[in-house]
Formats: sequence, structure tokens, C-alpha cells
Amino acid sequence: MNKDQVKGALKDVAGKVQQKVGKAIGSDKQQAKGIEKQIEGKVQKSIGDTKDQRSR
Repeated sequence: MNKDQVKGALKDVAGKVQQKVGKAIGSDKQQAKGIEKQIEGKVQKSIGDTKDQRSR
């Protein structure tokens, strides 16, 4: 695994937590931020996956 894969996975998890907390407290803003963070994480992980494939 490279750093983009790790950071992307962590952002995805953090975004899921933020989204659930936002839902629990009734904050649409926090839910949206969580979803945004999940998307960023998935994109970053995909970039890492592509880098990993190229290095093989």
C-alpha cells in the first residue's frame, strides 16, 4: 500500500463517522461535510490504486 491508499481509506472512514455524527445531532451541514470527505477519500484511494498498478 502506498500513502495515497492509506490516507484515502482513512478519509473515507472519517467521513463516514462525521456523517453519522451529523445525522445523530441533526446537522445537515456535518452530514454533507462527511459525505464530501468520503468522496475525497475514495478519489485519493483510487489515485493510490492507480499508482500501485503502474509500479508493478
